[in-house]
Amino acid sequence: MFNEENAVENLVRDLLTNMRWKFVPREQLPRSETDVLVEKHLIDSLIRLNPTIAEDPSRADEVLYKLRAIIQSAKGMGLVRANEEFSKWIRNEKTMPFGENGEHVSVRIIDYDNLKNNDFIVTTQYSYKTNQERRPDIVLLVNGIPLVIGEAKSPVRPAVSWVDGAVQLEEYQNSVLEIFVPNVFCFATEGKVYRVGSIKLPIEKWQPWRETEEDAFDLLDEVKSSVNRMLKPEVVLELLKDFTLYSTTKGGQKIKILCRYQQYEAAKQIVQRVIDGRIRKGLIWHFQGSGKSLLMVYAAMQLRRNPELRSPTVLVVVDRIDLNSQISATFNASNVPNVVMTDSREELEQLLKQDTRKIIITTIHKFGEADGVLNDRENIIVLVDEAHRTQEGDLGQKMRQALPNAFLFGLTGTPINTRDRNTFWTFGAEEDENGYLSRYSFEQSIIDKATLPIYFEPRPVELHINKKAIDEEFERLAKENDLSYGDKSELSDRAGKYGVLAKTPDRISRVCKDIVQHYKKHVDPNDFKGQVVVWDREACHLYKQEIDKHMPPEESAVVMTLRQKDPDDWKQSYSLTDDEQEKLLDRFRDPNDPLKLLIVTSKLLTGFDAPINQAMYLDKPMKDHNLLQAICRVNRPYPDKDHGLIIDYLGIFDNVASALDFDVEEMKTVISNIEMLKAEFPRALETCLSHFEGVDRALDGYEGLLAAQDCLRTDESRDFFAADYSYLSRHWEAISPDSFLDQYEKDYKWLTQVYESIRPPSGNGKLIWHALGAKTLKLIHENVTVQTIRDDLETLIMDANILDHLTDKDADVKGKKLALKIEWRLHVHVDDPRFQELGERLEKVKEMHYRNAISSIDFLKKLLEIARDTVKLERETEAEAVDDTKQALTKLFLECKVETTPAIIERIVNDIDEVVKYTRFDGWQWTSAGERDVQKALSKTLLKYKLHKERELFDKAYEYIREHY
Repeated sequence: MFNEENAVENLVRDLLTNMRWKFVPREQLPRSETDVLVEKHLIDSLIRLNPTIAEDPSRADEVLYKLRAIIQSAKGMGLVRANEEFSKWIRNEKTMPFGENGEHVSVRIIDYDNLKNNDFIVTTQYSYKTNQERRPDIVLLVNGIPLVIGEAKSPVRPAVSWVDGAVQLEEYQNSVLEIFVPNVFCFATEGKVYRVGSIKLPIEKWQPWRETEEDAFDLLDEVKSSVNRMLKPEVVLELLKDFTLYSTTKGGQKIKILCRYQQYEAAKQIVQRVIDGRIRKGLIWHFQGSGKSLLMVYAAMQLRRNPELRSPTVLVVVDRIDLNSQISATFNASNVPNVVMTDSREELEQLLKQDTRKIIITTIHKFGEADGVLNDRENIIVLVDEAHRTQEGDLGQKMRQALPNAFLFGLTGTPINTRDRNTFWTFGAEEDENGYLSRYSFEQSIIDKATLPIYFEPRPVELHINKKAIDEEFERLAKENDLSYGDKSELSDRAGKYGVLAKTPDRISRVCKDIVQHYKKHVDPNDFKGQVVVWDREACHLYKQEIDKHMPPEESAVVMTLRQKDPDDWKQSYSLTDDEQEKLLDRFRDPNDPLKLLIVTSKLLTGFDAPINQAMYLDKPMKDHNLLQAICRVNRPYPDKDHGLIIDYLGIFDNVASALDFDVEEMKTVISNIEMLKAEFPRALETCLSHFEGVDRALDGYEGLLAAQDCLRTDESRDFFAADYSYLSRHWEAISPDSFLDQYEKDYKWLTQVYESIRPPSGNGKLIWHALGAKTLKLIHENVTVQTIRDDLETLIMDANILDHLTDKDADVKGKKLALKIEWRLHVHVDDPRFQELGERLEKVKEMHYRNAISSIDFLKKLLEIARDTVKLERETEAEAVDDTKQALTKLFLECKVETTPAIIERIVNDIDEVVKYTRFDGWQWTSAGERDVQKALSKTLLKYKLHKERELFDKAYEYIREHY
């Protein structure tokens, strides 16, 4: 049989042993299970790598004391801060007074230059004990320090995925956080998918590790190829030393950032090209939202640190003030040293003429008046953001004249069409195949879930502007009135422009009403926000006035550039300093702030990053690069968000090929029409319903539910249904509440009830057994009985009727009666070895408990497991049961307890049975209030014994209570 150990854990272990990692079983490591580090290996490495410690080996203990102190401080200072402090030591950035006369010298813990000087060990089931014991499946240690921790899960059950491993690692980071203080990254896999994340990273942000080459996307071989690429000793150390950042959120929270594979790949390519010195340019083409700002941070830091480059100047060039702010914020939040912002052309010129050796962030416009050469040094590296726009006109030429010998790397997030030769000419090296140094495509970013697909929805035709008809009418009027060419041109400029037509009062009124109605129905229920993109600054003002008629004024805001001659009421209403604008945008990003819609015309269409933004109401003609950059404001991942949405008021997407003059086939993976989802919905619904052939869906109550569940008897059948329902529900969430769905609502509601009734309460298999979307939850909440229908076939609970055959309170005759009853059970099921196995399991648990081989809590959990299986067997064999629905847990406990059983366990058992007797009432499972009261009583019971964090115990006890109504 295949399981997580023999099919996944051993696969990863064997792959690692082929890459310089030495496998050492955990019991052979010279460490106590209460130690995070293998201290003997670490001390040996300190002596080997540091001559001053070799002179006096006791100094190794001083270093070890420092490291232990950081590990133990994690609970006080927080895991991420402790991890950051520990990383300074293992990056060899710390010193100790081990030199002559107490002089501080660097302490080398890892040799990054000569890998042979390090010990690379892989082990499994790396047990660590504090007040709890946890055993990560796979641990990679360098010089006795656990740098990488991985979890393996079963490869043969569809509902179990890498997510379960990530959830387990997340729990470990709360229960035994000390072992993660040295951590570089964690990984999780079920043998089919490999995902990686840094400590405290939300699971939805975990990422794959591939290559940007197309053949790297063969998912059948993903785990093997990912392990071979990422877990090489040299790559692990590179990620530790050069590709890990610590940043601070606006709320003051410290976070750890691990690079994405496309950032790792491109940054290394940039650095290597500069070191080689032969080719002096390169084009980096990474899709919008894939992290180009952080890519520039990684590249700039490595360029600055590389000794071969002799302290270079790195110039980060952007073309807009808002992008300038975003880029500088990324560098500043990441605590990158030696970064300087240029506020003026004079300051930039001075920095370059003074030969400043730092990271300089500037805009392309500051080169506008540059006169001749500002610096002809060869170790100047220029990183140009959004290269295709920046190089238009004379500004790019001015920059190249000012820095004639600089390396020039262009980064762009939008595709480059066949007419845009400029970008290839400026940045693309002839030596690079296809003209680019690195490419990360639309399709790759969506496969990786680095970005989300975008759906577009055309609005009613009557809101569109028929420009062709208007042009024909204008020509007719001009001819009738015998206008001269000059008069015609003047009239056309003043009255016939597209923008004037778009801003007619009646149209604005209807568009704004439609925007608010759509937002309230489709976007707000999911707690997402949106942008309204209009023709010009005057339209920003007009749309704000109209939108305020349909929603509170504090729920929308205008963000636009103001000019000196603008009306006073504009200045009074929309004037924002840079700080005020940033605070406004932070409010927009805050899910608890009432600000829901931003009205813009040119600002915030590039570089603006607000993952909570799902919808863009587009009422401005755009095309090509500008259009794609704008609509990608809504493609950033966010919890419970599975797509971005473009509402098209001008018919821009009536012809996608015309609007986006790129590879149309590739664009289909980025932009999907809602109409396509509608077309797919009936088929997806039928696929779900096909699991329940012959079931009467009109049958209400518990009988109808059991009939449906009877079609899903096995784990496999439930998992396949869950996968089909997950696909269906994503379509429902995207389309809802369109009236199109009315005809399907009854069937969808029925399927949702069945899905909820079999979904494991512990959430196992989180990839398929996903959290329901907001609109589906709303549908559930509208029907109280749906919300609480549960049977949980997968986690069947103990049944007092059956347990009565196995237990007895009379201590004097307990042994004889038990023997007789077991003999009777075996006689009833004489040909069924499963009951024999059950009896053997019960005796084994009793024996383990008697020998103190398991903890009291584990003993209690195992009793619950045996009881669950007893119920399952009895139901399958339809055995007759005796009516006794009280005190079942107490009876089983009394049968299995021994003299050394802690008295507190008996009190816990009694208290749980008290919940059964006094809190529950007939039918409580079918009411929200009943479920809430029982869960509250159970939580109080476990809290009293400090067991409230034992989720598995809570789940089993709760299911026991649910059965005894």
